[in-house]
Amino acid sequence: MEEIKQVPYGVSDFVTVRERNLYYVDKTMYLSLLEQQPDNLFYIRPRRFGKSLFISMLQAYYDKAMTDRFDSLFSGLWAHEHPTPLRGRYQMLYLDFSQVGGDIDHLSTHFEEYCKVKLDGFMRKYQNEYPEVVVKVFFEIQTVSGKLALIRDNAGALRIPLYLIIDEYDNFTNIVLNEKGEEVYHAITHASGFYRDVFKKFKGMFERIFMTGVSPVTLDDLTSGFNIGWHLSMNPKFDKMLGFSTEDVRAMLLYYKEVGMLPAESDVEVMLTEMKPWYDNYCFAKECLKQDARVFNCDMVLYYLRQYMDSGHSPERMVDPNTKTDYNKLKKLLQLDRLDGDRRGVIRRIVEEGQIITEVEESFPAKDLTNPNIFPSLLFYYGMLTIKGTYGSQLILCIPNNNVRKQYYEYLLEGYNEYSGIRISSLLTLFTRMSFDGQWQEALQYIADAYKNLSSVRDSIEGERSIQGFFMAYLSLNDYYITAPELELSHGYCDFFLLPNLTHYQSRHSYIVELKYLPKKDFEAKAAEQWQQAVEQIDSYARAPRVEALRQGTQMHKIVMQFSGWNLMRMEEV
Repeated sequence: MEEIKQVPYGVSDFVTVRERNLYYVDKTMYLSLLEQQPDNLFYIRPRRFGKSLFISMLQAYYDKAMTDRFDSLFSGLWAHEHPTPLRGRYQMLYLDFSQVGGDIDHLSTHFEEYCKVKLDGFMRKYQNEYPEVVVKVFFEIQTVSGKLALIRDNAGALRIPLYLIIDEYDNFTNIVLNEKGEEVYHAITHASGFYRDVFKKFKGMFERIFMTGVSPVTLDDLTSGFNIGWHLSMNPKFDKMLGFSTEDVRAMLLYYKEVGMLPAESDVEVMLTEMKPWYDNYCFAKECLKQDARVFNCDMVLYYLRQYMDSGHSPERMVDPNTKTDYNKLKKLLQLDRLDGDRRGVIRRIVEEGQIITEVEESFPAKDLTNPNIFPSLLFYYGMLTIKGTYGSQLILCIPNNNVRKQYYEYLLEGYNEYSGIRISSLLTLFTRMSFDGQWQEALQYIADAYKNLSSVRDSIEGERSIQGFFMAYLSLNDYYITAPELELSHGYCDFFLLPNLTHYQSRHSYIVELKYLPKKDFEAKAAEQWQQAVEQIDSYARAPRVEALRQGTQMHKIVMQFSGWNLMRMEEV
C-alpha cells in the first residue's frame, strides 16, 4: 500500500517534498514553456504563492549535479514523461537576497559576504569540472568580483553553461528604500553602486537567468544596466504557474478524503465553496479574464487543509495567523506610516468602492513610488489588488478576496481607532448580542456614534462612501458573520449582507444593511423621498432568490440607516 502523502505546509524545498513523499501540485509542465522564452526572465508574484518551491524545482531539474536523481525526484510528474532539451545541462548558482540583512549602514559588506559564501559553495559543488589550479586560485580570491570573473572566464573556456537563479531580488533594496529613503537606495542601485555593479557582472556570464520578487521597483532601476530581462509576470501563459487552480485544490481535497485524512462525511465541494471567497480570485493577466478559473493562494489552502484534518472542520479563523508577519512586512514596504494624503486616499477609495480603474505599470523607478498613480500597480504586484475586468484600454482592479480585504480593514482601523473612541471589546460584546439575540440597534448605533467622533479630524472623508468604509472596517471584526459588501441581489447591490458563519457559530440572526447619505443642505427637502427609495431597495434585495440560501435558516433583518453629514438621522428595521 502506498504511503499517504503528508501536507507540505511550510515546506518550500522540492527535494524535501519529494524525498519525504509530501503532496506536490505538479508545475513541471511550465518548464517547456519557460525554455521557449528569452534566456533572462523576471517573474513577480505576491508572498506565499509558492515561489521558493518552484525555484527549488528548477534547481533540481536543471542542475547537472543532480541528473542521477532525476527518476527518483521527478517520477510521476509531467517532466518525467516529457523531458526538455535543457534538463540537467547547467551548473546552478542560487542566490536568495532575503538572506542579506543586518545593519543597513554596512549593507554592502553583508552583501559581499553573502555572495562570497554562495560562490564558495558553488565551487565546492562543481570543483571536479575545473582544473585544480583554478579551484586553488578561486578560494584564494577574497572578492566577489574576482570570484565571478574567474568562474566566467573558465566556464566560458571550458564551454560549461551556467544558470543563475535569484529569489527575492528586490527584498533588501525595498527595505533600504523604506528605512533610508531614495538617496541611499539610488546610491546602491545606480552608477557604481554595489548592487547594480554585481548585476553588470552577471550580464553575459550566464546562459540563463531566472529572477523572482514581489515588486518591479528594483527591476526598473537595474535594467538600464541589465537591459536583457524579459518580464513574464503578466504573460497569460504563466498566469497560473504559481498558486493553485480550482482543479488543483479539488484534486488535493479528494485525495485526502479518499485516504481517510478528511472525515468521510466531509463535502469537497462545500469546502471549495468556503475557501473561494477567502483565498481565490487572483488574476494576473487580462487575457485570462475570458477563463472562469482563477488562482488560489496556495499557502492559505494548505493552512485550511491542515486545520481541517486536525479538527474535523474548517478553521475558526480563515486567515493563517502566520501571515501576520507578512502584513507587518507589507505595511513597512508600503510606508503606510508616512503615506501622503493622495496615497491614503487611494487605499480608502479601494476599500470603499471595492475597485479602482487604472493602468498597471510593468516596472517603475523608485522615485515614482510617491506617485499616487503608480501606487495601484504596487498594490497589484503585492497581491492586494487583482484584475477584475477592463474599462476601455484600462484595467479594473479589485480586492481579490476576504483575506486581503481584512488587511485593508486593518490599515483603516489603525487610523480610525485613534479618534473613533471605539472599545473593541465592547463592540465585540454588542456583536454577540446582534448575532444570537437579534439586538442590532446598540452595535450599529455604537459604530455610528464613533463615526461622528471623527468629524473634527477627518473632514475630507465625509460622504456616503466614507460611511461605508468606516462601517465595513468595524463590521469586519465580527466573527459571527462574513460581511459581504456590495453583494449583487435582484439586479442591485446592497451595501452590506451579514452572512451567518454557521460553520463555527450557531447565529440565529442575519442582516441586510442599507446606508443612505445626504448633505446637510439637502436633508430636509430630500430625506423622505430617499428613505422611501431605500425601503423599496432593501425589500427588493430581500426577495432575491439567493437570499433564502444565504441566510441559512436564520431570521433576517432589513436595516436602513440614513445619515446627514456626520450624523445618523434615522435607523429602522423595515
